Amino acid sequence: MSMSSLALIVLVIGAGYFYLAQRAVLLLRSTGQHRLHSLPHYYGYWAAAVAVLPALLLLLILSIADDIVFKIMVRDFYPPDQQNLDSVSEAIVLAKIMNVVKGIQFGSPDAWVIAAGEAWIQWTETSRQLISVIVIGVSLLGGLFAYRKVSPEFRSRNAVERIILWVLGLSSTVAILTTIGIVLSVLFESIRFFKLVPPTEFIFGLTWNPQFEGAERAGSGQMGLATYGMVPLFVGTLLISVVALTVAVPVGLFAAIYLAEYANNTVRGVVKPLLEILAGVPTVVYGFFAALTVAPLVRGAGESIGLTVASESAMAAGLVMGVMIIPFVSSLSDDVINAVPQSLRDAAYGLGSTKSETVRQVILPAALPGIVAAVILAVSRAIGETMIVVMAAGLAANLSFNPLDAVTTVTSQIVTILVGDQEFESAKTLAAFALALMLIIITLGLNFFALQIVKKYREQYD
Repeated sequence: MSMSSLALIVLVIGAGYFYLAQRAVLLLRSTGQHRLHSLPHYYGYWAAAVAVLPALLLLLILSIADDIVFKIMVRDFYPPDQQNLDSVSEAIVLAKIMNVVKGIQFGSPDAWVIAAGEAWIQWTETSRQLISVIVIGVSLLGGLFAYRKVSPEFRSRNAVERIILWVLGLSSTVAILTTIGIVLSVLFESIRFFKLVPPTEFIFGLTWNPQFEGAERAGSGQMGLATYGMVPLFVGTLLISVVALTVAVPVGLFAAIYLAEYANNTVRGVVKPLLEILAGVPTVVYGFFAALTVAPLVRGAGESIGLTVASESAMAAGLVMGVMIIPFVSSLSDDVINAVPQSLRDAAYGLGSTKSETVRQVILPAALPGIVAAVILAVSRAIGETMIVVMAAGLAANLSFNPLDAVTTVTSQIVTILVGDQEFESAKTLAAFALALMLIIITLGLNFFALQIVKKYREQYD
């Protein structure tokens, strides 16, 4: 039985216990001799939650654990010369076994590989049967336990709220652990990279050329070999982001002010959805638009006034990226401006302020924390964009502050490095993790700066 089918059965069991528990308390209330502590549906939620949540959690744990156990058990099939393998070799062996499990055959696999694959198939079938029995049993027993506790005196609402708090706490824990896992995985690989390339050379280096690996690269600092200076990449990222924000912040903020303070309901109902449609356009479409339409226009306009413009320029990519992130600024700023208390507006009008003076001197300062948050979100979106940069700005790691030159960004280089089969022992591949680590550090710095602004002005207007 598949996981989805098993989960569906558990949900059906939970629905059944919901009906039984709610029906039981309704019958008790109908006699007129009992007064319920909680509303009837809380008793149903209590029974359904106890029947469903532990079973689904157990299903998730067992589904992950059985694969780990199988990988340990299958080592018994390895021949003596395959017992002490490194991580890469063992991954190759497991891939051969999984090909047998999936029915995919390349050439003539060894007999022990076929035997291991057949054993894996048998273990999988047995595991599915056991997991099905255990999960369904836990669901039935959990629901029965909850149903037996149903009584007029039982505080089902309090119990359901405690379950909800546990679920919310678990969700927060998963989010935190995921973040920690991402940071640690990037950090460990970055440490491996810095053992091959000096950190000072990576952080302050002015040349990025990871294409040619030298056998004696580690710590040599020799020119002509692979060079890993991150400065050109972050300068390119900053340059394109500045161009994008120059477009997105004024247009998005002015659009939000107009929609929130000046537009009537008819105009607002038409313009705001049209603006938000921009956020749903795939980035590859923006990339095509930038490469085929905007880049030639920018080049033609520049050459008409005597400027030298690259066929792939930061200006073209930044302009299109700015259009793409307009909804992030306008929509969030519009919501924040609408959230400013009407009493502030009325007080300003009572003092004789005009509409524009009220917007400039009262509404915008009051909404500044939310506007800053919207801009930071737009900055994060601009920094993380890849497709538009690849198609419109190119992959040339040029150290240039001229928006008419071809540049590249950190995310584009990360994608370029990790495309295809890579050896995770080379500095070239590990450089992607070092770039990701520096990107995380810079993003955290921006968020910290934004939080300080939000805290300062929020205290003033709370």
